[in-house]
Amino acid sequence: MSVLTGNAWRRVLVCALVALTGLYLLWFGGMPSPWAAVFVFAVPAAALAMAVLRGWRAAGFWAGVFALGWFSHGVMVAYTRAPERLFATAEIVLALVVVFAASIPGMKARFSKRTPPAGS
Repeated sequence: MSVLTGNAWRRVLVCALVALTGLYLLWFGGMPSPWAAVFVFAVPAAALAMAVLRGWRAAGFWAGVFALGWFSHGVMVAYTRAPERLFATAEIVLALVVVFAASIPGMKARFSKRTPPAGS
């Protein structure tokens, strides 16, 4: 039995993207000039969450692509800035959840049992 059956992967993906948006708003909101960081980090996560909810087929792909950048950013910050390590660790975990959830449809298609063509 699959862990994420049906469209449960969409709910997980949306929840992770919304959590990332909240994390970025909390993390960068206290900066003297947070707008650039919010625009670069929080806005794409929120836009992708809305795109997944609206059923845009490429939203999962783009969420996975952005998650690779978020993951890399989290690793870099966790390694270099100790006061921000908790935020960075949360970013790493949520980015991994996004990559996993966005990969579910492709993995289902790749590993599902195929029916032989008629007449074979």
